[in-house]
Formats: sequence, structure tokens, C-alpha cells
Amino acid sequence: MKWFKWILSLIFILCILIAAATYSALYVSLPAYDDELIADVSATVRLDRDNLGYLSIHAANRQDAAYALGFSHGQERFFQMDLMRRNAAGELAALFGSRAINADKNLRKHRFRYRAEQALQQLDNQQAALIQRYTAGVNAGLQQLTLAPFEYWLLGQKPAAWQASDSFLVMYSMYLDLQGKLGRDEYAMAVLKNNLSPDWYQFLQQPSQHWQAAIDASITSAVHMPTTPYPDVLKQTLNSCNQCDIKDATDIGSNNFAVAGSLTSHGKAILANDMHLGQRVPNTWFKAQLNWRQNNQLMQVTGLTLPGAPAIVVGSNNKIAWGFTNSTGDWHDLIKLTLSDDGKRYLSQNGWQPIKYYYETIQVAKGQDQALELAETHWGPIVYFPALNNHTSKNSQNSSNNNSNNQQQAYAIRWVGHDSKAVNINLIALEGLTSVQQVVKLAPTIGIPAQNLVVADATGQIAWTIAGAIPKRSPNFDWDTPQDWSQQPDYWQGYIDNANQPAIVNPSIKRLWTANARTVGNDHYSKLGNGGYDLGARGQQIRNQLLAQDNFSEADLHAIQLDNKAIMLARWQQLLLHYLTPEFIAQHQLQQYKEQVKNNAERASVDAIGYTLVKQFRQHLIETQFAPLSALLEQQGAISKDLKYSLEPAIWQMLQQQRPDTLVAPYNDWPHLIQSAILSSKQQLEQQYGSLEKSRWGHVNKAKIQHPLASAVPYFGQWLNMPNTELNGDSHMPRVQGRTFGQSQRLVVAPGQEHLGILTMPTGQSGHPLSPFYRADHTYWLNGVTLPFLPKEKKHQLLLTPN
Repeated sequence: MKWFKWILSLIFILCILIAAATYSALYVSLPAYDDELIADVSATVRLDRDNLGYLSIHAANRQDAAYALGFSHGQERFFQMDLMRRNAAGELAALFGSRAINADKNLRKHRFRYRAEQALQQLDNQQAALIQRYTAGVNAGLQQLTLAPFEYWLLGQKPAAWQASDSFLVMYSMYLDLQGKLGRDEYAMAVLKNNLSPDWYQFLQQPSQHWQAAIDASITSAVHMPTTPYPDVLKQTLNSCNQCDIKDATDIGSNNFAVAGSLTSHGKAILANDMHLGQRVPNTWFKAQLNWRQNNQLMQVTGLTLPGAPAIVVGSNNKIAWGFTNSTGDWHDLIKLTLSDDGKRYLSQNGWQPIKYYYETIQVAKGQDQALELAETHWGPIVYFPALNNHTSKNSQNSSNNNSNNQQQAYAIRWVGHDSKAVNINLIALEGLTSVQQVVKLAPTIGIPAQNLVVADATGQIAWTIAGAIPKRSPNFDWDTPQDWSQQPDYWQGYIDNANQPAIVNPSIKRLWTANARTVGNDHYSKLGNGGYDLGARGQQIRNQLLAQDNFSEADLHAIQLDNKAIMLARWQQLLLHYLTPEFIAQHQLQQYKEQVKNNAERASVDAIGYTLVKQFRQHLIETQFAPLSALLEQQGAISKDLKYSLEPAIWQMLQQQRPDTLVAPYNDWPHLIQSAILSSKQQLEQQYGSLEKSRWGHVNKAKIQHPLASAVPYFGQWLNMPNTELNGDSHMPRVQGRTFGQSQRLVVAPGQEHLGILTMPTGQSGHPLSPFYRADHTYWLNGVTLPFLPKEKKHQLLLTPN
């Protein structure tokens, strides 16, 4: 027995020693916060940090400021930067091994590594020097660490040095995040269009008339339900769907709104911006203030940087403040190809053209390298989708299902992201601008995924425009489905002139808002198209609150960002209550259910049970009614979530009219479907959470904000993650929040009044788990507590001194 105790003691001591050694290694790899280091700068640079790690850089010139920012990014966030460049370049397998090969193969078709090198060559001398200084700073910061970031220990890898072109790969990674459907949406639309009559296709894929809130007050009319019979293919339940999730909210992209100075006490326009992205550890953004001298003037710009890039992405320079939301315009087209018999040529408007082939090698960590052949047309890379089939009967459905498994149709992707205008560092020019008019003029030249840019200035002016290049398309074709471009001139004729870029400056209502829905109509809309707009309820809720008062403070706009009122679900709540008849309640013992729906569904708050019930009912009813539609898409290699329009406008009309012929089988009338959805959705919640009482929204919507390698660390991996906190908010409301997705920051600022501004974000500044800044911001963000836009009192100072 003594030997057993001795072995246990030895194991315990070994565990303590291993833990101590790991902690010591982590500790010595911490970034430098209080030190003086020799660096490649022209004059001493101060890197001050407040108690939350908010970075203030004080440099003699912009190039030294870029070096210092790169130094800080390299020390605090290098692994995050590495993942972003590898994601865009298709080089993940070199870090993660064979499990990433398929992802790399899919990404390599964009040849972003080559395009990034080309983008670097297009910079003027001043821009090239700036990005080189940033790159030098990144590598100096990385090399100064005593040990490499801990992620590389876990992977058994060494970090590769940062290259100047890698900053463009970081931008391309954002393209993949914000415009990543790349033909899947147009293919899904084509499947639907190919299997339905035009009237039903247009009815099911229409914008919402009820929820629209364009900033130019343009209106789209509703498409009324066709008088023709409902298509049989949408009533069949012969084949069920595996992915029945329907196209609903388009949350990726953000909220952005502003009020003119005439509506504020200090006379400055106020900007609010909260960008919605996938949430992970560390956060996407890094807070920084840059101070330097230029032409004998002190320059200052404050806001959020994206590690891997040398610019302040959103923020203020004391004269202007700017923010972004994803434009959700149509920035790519899928081109149907005709290939030669040998598959080596494609038909163009100039006859048969040879397919260009590129050969690359995927490096695989601890595995054999993979050779890869890439095929391109002059329009773009070649991709394949199942050949389209028409499902009109059970027999043809089974036959075409077999065909779609065996036959593939070649397409080319024509995408802004592949063009030379896609990326540059012109965003940095915002640092020196002083008016909204100057920003509107610059916007078309900014190389980023096309964004709704809202800007406010210190004189009280506000403006909206699109930041990024806009394709000049032929108006005479269907943008929403794949087209054959071989029989006529290219549908893309370059890019629209800067002077024709859509813009609204100083609107008469003195307010602007964007929220990923249709922002403008008429001629402006004809330039932007539809890349899968949000339903519009979120934007309308913001608009209505902006119109509800005539005087605003920064706190007022922050309150809108935190608004979790479930206005979009209100009519669904009333529908549900209408069908909770006394007889139905008594038969199924739904008294408690009704009370929760009636009294506890107004907000997506953590204690709201009724909100969960209404949301689950709506989702279950829509998915049930449109299960045949989802199955139809799935059988041909598409999914319902890839459709461009929400099915909400269609289902609501169907619920109002309740035509028997529009019912999905096996329901005999609409009340039967609705009440079945009530019971089924209730049962699903009880099975998943144990009871209605445990179906609080906070229980359903628990944070899952994790480090990408947490699962690779036995026992202690959870320590790398943020706590599984219950979260307020959801889709279709300003406070967008899911378990792994939501407001990646909240910014409110008036240029010239930065001391009144607000800036919060989840997690913290540092990617090092022992840093005091690893999770320093998180509690404030969770609880909606304001943090100042400007850095607070200096607590740490690092000096970079010239050699």
C-alpha cells in the first residue's frame, strides 16, 4: 500500500512541476509592457497602456507610429494574425496538418497569396514605406518575445516571419468573412427558379414591404400571393431535409447610425457603430490611439485596429468619425460555362478560349505535401455545382436526384475580391481628412470589402456612401441567378466612376442608419444589387428610435445599441396567443405556456421564457411549412439559408390568407399547422432543456466565445475561453447577439468631443492568457457598461529607442 501512495505522490509532484514549468514558460513569453528597448525607429517612441491595456502610441512621425503598432500587434496578437493570413492564402495545413487540407484546397482557388503580392506592388512609395515599417515592427515585436506565442508550442510549430504582403491577406480574409457565399446564393436561387413558375418564385423571394427602412425613404411594393395553385413540389413530404434552417436574419455586418450636430447639445455630429462578427478569443479588434507630428502639426487618431493591418479601421481623428457596416450588395456573379469535349477550353464572347492552369503545393505539417491544379477563365476561377434539374413529379424527382449526384456544371466566379481594386491601404488617408465631403470623395478608392460608410464631422455634418469599388454592370440581366456570358459582351464593364458612387450627404431628416438591409433604392440600388439583405426589422427599429427624439447624447445612441426589444416577434406573439384557445389550452395543459408567452416575450433578455417560446414557435412553423422547399434545394446541392431573401414576407401573407392549397402535407388546415407548431416547438424545448422554466433565453443563449485551440488542451483548455455567460440580445433587434456571434465592439463618438465617447469590446486587448489584458474588457461588454472612447490614465510605459 505504501508503494501505491508513493506513486500517487510522485505523480502529484510531477504534475505540479509540469504546471510550474508551463506557467514559467508562459510568464517569460509575456509581451513587454514596462521596459526600454532598442528598436529600428528614427526617434524614441512611447507605448503607453492604461489599466485595460488600451494602447497609446506617441511617435515623431507616422512611419514610427506604424512600426510601434506593428510591434504591439506582433507581441499581443501574432497567432491571430497568422490564422487570418493563412486562411486567405490557403496555408492552414502547414500549421494544422492534414485535417486542414480540404479547407486549403477550397481556398487556394482564389490565389490570394499571388494577388496580395500584386497589391503590394501597386502601392505608391509613401504607402509602401508605411507598410514596410509596420511589417518590421511586427517581426521585431515577435522576436523580442522570450518564447514564441504558446499556440505554437501546442502545435509543435515555429511562427513564420510576417511579410508586407500578409497585411493584404488579412484584408482578403475579411472578404471571405463578409462576401463568402461566392456563388452558393446564386446557385440556390437558380435551383428555386428552375423548379417553380415565375409568379411563385417571385412571391417566395421578395423583399419585406413591412420592415423596410431605407435612408432615402424609397419603398418596394409587396409581391402578392399568386392566384395560381401552389406548386406541388412545395407540398410534398416524400423527401425530408437534413438542413432545414431557413434564410432569416443577415446579422453579419453591423449597425451604424449618426445624428447631425443640430440634434446634439455640443453641436458636433455623433456616430455610433457596432460591427457584428464571429466572436472568439482574442477579439477581432485591438484598441489604439496613434499620435505623431506631420508638417509641424500634432496628428491624433483613435479607435480600433485590425491586427495585421497598419490602419485605424473605425474611429475618430478629432475632425471626422467614421464607421462601417457590411453593404450586403451584390459583389459577385456566377457565370455558366460551356466547356469543350476535352474540358480544356471554354466558350467566351470571343470564341473558344484555353483554360489557364496554375500549379501550387500545399505544405502539410507532419504529412506529405499535396500538389494542386487550379483552373481559371478570364472571368475568374472555375467551380462546380450539380447540374440543374426540374423536379415536377415523384418520378422526375428521383431521376433528377440521381442525375444531380453524377453530373456537374462548370461555372466561373466573377468577384470584386479577385480584382486589383479589391485591396489597398487608402483607408489610412481618413486620418488626415476634416469633412464628410472629403470622405465621400475618398470612399470609392478604398480597397476593402464594400461597406456602408457613415461619417460624422466636427461641424455637425453627416453622410453615407459606399466604401469600395462598385462594378459597372449591364442592367439587362438577372443578377440573382447564374448567366451565360459567352453570347454577348461581358456583363461587367469595369467599375463605376467615382463621381457616380452612391452617396447621401446631410439628409433633411438629420439622421442616418444602416443595418445590412436595403439602404437605398432606385438608381442607387441599381448599382448595388442584392447580396442577401437582412429582413430590415433591425434597421427599422434603429430608425424609429432615431426619429422618436430631437436631442441626442452619446448615452442615447449607446442605449440604442443595447436595445433588445423583440419588435419583429410581436406579431408572431399575437398570432400564437390567438390560437391558444381555451379548448386547446385545456386539452394540452398550456396554461403556464400561455402566461409566459403573454407576459414575458417583449425582450430577448436572459430571464425571458416567453421570448424563447415565441421564437421557437415561429422558427418551427416556418421550417415545417417550407421543409419541401429546403428538401428541394438540398437534393440539388443547395441549402435554404443561401437564398437571397428571407421567407418571412411570404409566410406572413400565407398565414393571413390561409389558402388550403398552400398547406404543406399532412396538415388539413392552417389552424392545424399552427397548433401543431405550438405543441412541437414546446416539446422540443422541454426535451432539450428539461422544462419550460429552464428554457429562459439566457439558458438558450449562453456565450461560447472560445480560443481556437482550447479543445486541444486537456483539462485546462477551458481556462483559455471566456465564461459561458448568459447573453441578452438576438437577431432582428439592435443588440445582435448569439452564442458565437454578435457585437464585436460598441463605439459612440462625436469628433471633437472624444472625451464623451464610448468604446467597449468583448474579451480583451491581449492574446496571452497570463496578460492582465486577456479578458480585461469582457465584463464591461457583457453588462453593457460604458468605457471611455479615449485611453485612460497611463499605467504602463514601453519605450522604443533608436539604435
